[in-house]
Amino acid sequence: MVSSAVAPATSNPPARVRYLIRGLASEETREQSLDVLCKNRLAYDNLAVLLWNSFGIMSVLLKIITSAYRPLLSDGLTENVVTQVCNAIALFQCVASHPDTRIPFIRAKMPVYLYPFLNTMSNERSYECLRITSLGVIGSLAKVEDPEVIEYLLSTQIFPSCLRCMEVGKTLSRTVSTFIIYRILLSEKGLEYCFVLAERYLSVSQCLGKLVENLSEDDAENLPQLLKNIIGCYLRLSENERTRPQLSSYVPWKLLDHKYANIVRSDPEALADLRQLVCNLRTSKSCTTHCTDDQPASSDSSGSSIP
Repeated sequence: MVSSAVAPATSNPPARVRYLIRGLASEETREQSLDVLCKNRLAYDNLAVLLWNSFGIMSVLLKIITSAYRPLLSDGLTENVVTQVCNAIALFQCVASHPDTRIPFIRAKMPVYLYPFLNTMSNERSYECLRITSLGVIGSLAKVEDPEVIEYLLSTQIFPSCLRCMEVGKTLSRTVSTFIIYRILLSEKGLEYCFVLAERYLSVSQCLGKLVENLSEDDAENLPQLLKNIIGCYLRLSENERTRPQLSSYVPWKLLDHKYANIVRSDPEALADLRQLVCNLRTSKSCTTHCTDDQPASSDSSGSSIP
């Protein structure tokens, strides 16, 4: 069974939580219990462990999630279906985030059931809600420095699915999917995975380039984090000296514009990464001098620089 007891169960969970979890098993109370658990998932200690160890509950969540597959393909998604599925996926994220259930979760290959939502090509509201909620689960896995998690992500279709989300999703989906790619690239195995196939490296480089070209300042809330993730990805790719000259042709000079430097200026780490990226991409000997200055600069085709 998917929900077999792998992680240690918490002792004496609050009666309210036990009641709501039992409510998931009944079709009469499922929708309300799902809604309340989702809205209060951060307030309930060890909810992930309780969900994972409660007999049949993960199967119930899977049933809710997979119920959207057919309407997903036939454009028959209703608001009620999307809400229930997103709530179930949010509880998946709760399980994926918890240190006691994270590894059992990936060993059971639970993220596989999210692929249909990651691979849709529509950015209509219903599809976007399913996409961003599913990305939240993968993002919760990716942000943890665990070799087994990275191994799992690299052994699945998560990487190409995230590249697809970077292309078709809206700003928030693009931000989270780029974060996942960045976290994968931070690991040596993830970086090696990217460079094993020329086509894969090319896909990542071109996808990042399209992201930069299509940056929209309309979403001021998510733009700084998206920029930081893009810069982080480029910086990791630029650490490969063999492909660095080729990468220079894929990084849009638009990224080095004062406008975007100003957007990330409040984040010292992002600004430092941008400056380091500029230095890595410069092939002239003067780069060494610039990189050691307090205010490194890089000129783009129009003569602007990163202050």
